[in-house]
Amino acid sequence: MADRLARLLDPLDRLQRRTPALAFVVAVVRKTSEDGGGDLAALVAYYGFLSALPLLLVFASVVGFVLHGDPGLRARVLASAVRNFPTFSGVLDTSVNGSGVALGLGALWALWAGLGVTRALERAMNALWDLPRAERPNLLRSSVRGLAMLAALGLLTVVSTALAGLPLAHALSPLASGVVAVAGALAVNALLFFLAFELLTNRRLGVAVAWPGVVVGAVAWTALQSVGTLYVGHVVAHASRYYGPFAAVVGLLAWVYLGARLLVYSAQANVVRAEGLWPRSLRGVDTAADERSARRARDRPS
Repeated sequence: MADRLARLLDPLDRLQRRTPALAFVVAVVRKTSEDGGGDLAALVAYYGFLSALPLLLVFASVVGFVLHGDPGLRARVLASAVRNFPTFSGVLDTSVNGSGVALGLGALWALWAGLGVTRALERAMNALWDLPRAERPNLLRSSVRGLAMLAALGLLTVVSTALAGLPLAHALSPLASGVVAVAGALAVNALLFFLAFELLTNRRLGVAVAWPGVVVGAVAWTALQSVGTLYVGHVVAHASRYYGPFAAVVGLLAWVYLGARLLVYSAQANVVRAEGLWPRSLRGVDTAADERSARRARDRPS
């Protein structure tokens, strides 16, 4: 069995070492596994699951107050926000309509849960970069960064809605309009990923370091947003056979975990490229990147 596995892995190992793009992907996956990326993503998903509904509730309430005189624009803004959480499609339109009670009750929960997910993201980013605990921000600084990230998320949601509503987009052909919409979503998502890496990592990255993760994250998340309706129609509908009214909860949890894994992989792409941790070996003689990864693992803060 071992010989058969070796015969299978040897050509694959040689192929990935000769192919830079494939070697980079292998290195990102390997380092994510070594860093416990699944556990980091699970922690982010836990707080993301708790924060999704209250954040949307408060956001919808604020939008309801500000845009109470323009129902059409209000609906477009909420639809843009729900694109990130397709399992909530249609929920906000019926449950929230500028309610002061909803805003008051949801604000504290949203603030606690929202800061929880930003702190979990910050912990994951710093862990991937192997930053010592002494170099990580204190609670106050972490909270300020978290609030900035939440504010940026809300602002970019409004901006993306405004861009989608520009008269230019409606004057174009369906194909051109679709291209403009995808390009706008890519730009907004790229900025969001860059802000996440820059604000939630206690290390100045800059565009030169963060661009691989920004590109990977923006493209993948835009693709996931595009198939969100398909996800709801199939995954949640299938889950409803077994979980009934809890299908939306199961679907949301799976969606948030998928997004958290994507964010971890995107951040890891920055680390692998910046630290030269590729190509890695699948078996046999270790590469220089394997040796650097082993030294980082030995020196990693406990």
